[in-house]
Amino acid sequence: IGAILPPERTTHAVADGKWRPGVDRATRAELQAEAFDALPYEEKLSYCLRPEEIDGPSPEAWEHINAHLGTSATSLPELVRELGLCRYGHVPTVGDAFAGGGSIPFEAARLGCDVYASDINPVAGLLTWAALNIVGGGERVVNEVKAAQQRVYNEVKAQVDAWGIERNEEGWIAEAYLYCNEVRDPRTDWLVPLAPSWVIAARSGSIAQLLPDRELKRFEIAIYEGVSAETVKQAAAEGTWRNGVRSPVNREGDWLTQHQRTVTAVDQVRGPGGLRKWENNDLVPRPDDVFQERLYCIRWRDPMTGERHYRAPTAADLDREANVLALLREHFADWQSQGLLPSQEIEPGDKTDEPIRTRGWTHWHHLFNPRQLLLGGLVAQAGEIVNQDAATQVSQVAALLNQNRLADWNSRLCLWDPHPSKAGQPANTFLNQAINVPVNHGCRALAFLTTILTPERKPTQVIGRGLVSLSDARALGQECSFWITDPGYGDAVNYDEISEFFLAWYDKRLTNLFPDWYADSRRAHNIKGEGELFRLGLTEAYSNLAAHMPDNGYQVIMFTHQDPSVWADVGLTIWAAGLQVVTAWTVATETGSTGLRQGNYVQGTVCLILRKRVGNAFGYLSDIHPEIEEEVRRQLETMRALDDDADPSFGDADYQLAAYAAALRVLTQYSEIDAIDIERELSRPRVRGEKSEITRLIEQAVTTATNAMVPRGIEPRTWRRLGPNERLYLKAIEVEASGEGREGIYQELARSYGATDVRDLYGSTRANSTRFRTPSEFRARGVSELGAEGFAGSFLRRLLLAVFQTAEHEEGDPRPARGTLASDLGASYWQERERMIELLTFLQRHSARLPHWERDNAAMDALIDSLKSHRV
Repeated sequence: IGAILPPERTTHAVADGKWRPGVDRATRAELQAEAFDALPYEEKLSYCLRPEEIDGPSPEAWEHINAHLGTSATSLPELVRELGLCRYGHVPTVGDAFAGGGSIPFEAARLGCDVYASDINPVAGLLTWAALNIVGGGERVVNEVKAAQQRVYNEVKAQVDAWGIERNEEGWIAEAYLYCNEVRDPRTDWLVPLAPSWVIAARSGSIAQLLPDRELKRFEIAIYEGVSAETVKQAAAEGTWRNGVRSPVNREGDWLTQHQRTVTAVDQVRGPGGLRKWENNDLVPRPDDVFQERLYCIRWRDPMTGERHYRAPTAADLDREANVLALLREHFADWQSQGLLPSQEIEPGDKTDEPIRTRGWTHWHHLFNPRQLLLGGLVAQAGEIVNQDAATQVSQVAALLNQNRLADWNSRLCLWDPHPSKAGQPANTFLNQAINVPVNHGCRALAFLTTILTPERKPTQVIGRGLVSLSDARALGQECSFWITDPGYGDAVNYDEISEFFLAWYDKRLTNLFPDWYADSRRAHNIKGEGELFRLGLTEAYSNLAAHMPDNGYQVIMFTHQDPSVWADVGLTIWAAGLQVVTAWTVATETGSTGLRQGNYVQGTVCLILRKRVGNAFGYLSDIHPEIEEEVRRQLETMRALDDDADPSFGDADYQLAAYAAALRVLTQYSEIDAIDIERELSRPRVRGEKSEITRLIEQAVTTATNAMVPRGIEPRTWRRLGPNERLYLKAIEVEASGEGREGIYQELARSYGATDVRDLYGSTRANSTRFRTPSEFRARGVSELGAEGFAGSFLRRLLLAVFQTAEHEEGDPRPARGTLASDLGASYWQERERMIELLTFLQRHSARLPHWERDNAAMDALIDSLKSHRV
């Protein structure tokens, strides 16, 4: 409290972070409430509990609630039940036809609704079933699962200890193994170990160093601990992989400086015929394969002291490595036949082509090294043994989900993370939701898998009844009071392909637990992507959901996409399905604690609330345009009334989303719109860059929103006088100051303002670091006569030039720049002076948060003072 509130409010009550003796409860409560109100939104959340974590409402509160609603409930589930009986004649049923991980059905069941969850993908079905029956199964189920998982872990540990494959001669316990690929560099003929960096753990100063062996034309790899920060920095620069081989030596073995090193392209490394395709029985590379695999470091823990050590593998370690491979070969065929190890081939696809093309891997088990497969097989085998005794469905499902977790955290796709905040550890496979194959990876030993295989779960008891099925949304037949869905629109993440990575571990066991299910991702039947097949599939799905809800039912579609064409497709789908957007909520779903307030993602999710469309209203485009403009303005006013000027919850991206939703609210109220043939729009292929009439209406909504959102600090009359590129530049600096670095946001702003030829405005277009130029980066280049077409002849460009001239002046004197402005503006200088001060003040206020504006910010300060003090 003392750090949040000013001293004059706290010194009488707080000293050295503690309450002073004698401070009464009322004073404490008053100061706590005042301090809480002063916190930013995301910090307030850290002090809050979720509704299910608190008792209440109180009996007194229930009296008021029941008096208002005419109910007799004493809990939220009871209230949901009574309201459902009143409206529908039964407990309301919430359905989700794209259930994914099951969060929507889980939350609905926790609130007391009955739920129906379906997904075409069996991995999604399994996750949803587990959410309802394990996570939501209450304390008894959680304890049962925990006990079964601990038994599995103990069984595996006993076998690993008996084999002696994870301890060394000093009694140290292995925690992680580091592997790298090796390739023969065609340019130098050296066998080069590959890694983007040779830092192992920055925090402990642990690095690897390559030592050339001229005779064998290969490298020994030495491991060092406790080196200096400068040495760690050098090790980071010594990486031998830059999307190709970067050998540190020439053909003769002479060490090359950083500037002398060249990169051998990966296509040249693979050779003209590409890579050999691995066969099922291949567990490690064959001697003549292009990409070899090498163990180069082991992380050990001394059980006596608890200290960790990184060491290069010894001869004894390599013997243990050979024993692991021998043990795996001994069990491999049996475990595959029993479904304890993957045996599926990798089906080609957008993401699944990657391991086939880059390593020649053809089966899912090729994505795991021998240690990982041996542990995976042991865990699956122990799970089967334990579950023969337990024989409950929840413990058996938990065993399958443990295979999911183990696969995600222990595969050849697990990058080694040497980040300074960590001791060095493998990341998880789907850190970036792709199937990218690194050139070096980390492998967890059993001791480093304890929290993966025996996770802690907080018991939660769901109230509603739940039904989970595998079904195509276009064919399901379940009636639901509400459908709440969050499907993938134009999704860049191919969840169906990714799911096969997990499904391969239990495809032969899944149908034993769920006889009515299948063990196939049904990739070909998935509704995904873009284009006419996507539009038709989504329309068919939502038409089916509309047919399976009562006339007084609702649908909720959750949406965050920012592409106008995708929004147009969603609008077309809703319209064709006979549904109408009746309202839309923009919910602030992300906070600064996750990095999202710094501009990496949209902060809000739009929830489109739909009902069955009633009537046969006919709309004319000439009437719809002004209707959309009015609806967008109304939506923005509502959001602004809810927002906090000092700590806004919504960003520009959220206001754009709200504009999209407002446009759909207008469009979907009509059964027909002149000049739009809905069947043709759904089914026809589109030429790249072509815009449908609905896309144009959506873009108009965003333009309306953008024009209505005059930046704070600029008068509307000043804003109206600015050209499209001037508006874009000013808004871009405001957006950049809020931490936004995505180029797509700036492109969307440019499109909304009608700005053209904007590439010259950018100072950087690096991923997540997009920004506009500073005055000093513009310099005096590209300035046209005042009033000439484009940004070069604009009023704002003249001001930026004046800032640059002030910054360049050896004494920082703004008067020469002010004189140039007076000369350029002539007789209008005096009447334009206030406008210049207004625009410069706006830029100065926002650029003060940007380090690269420091020099120009100081120049603006001087120029503003000079303009203010200038007299005739």
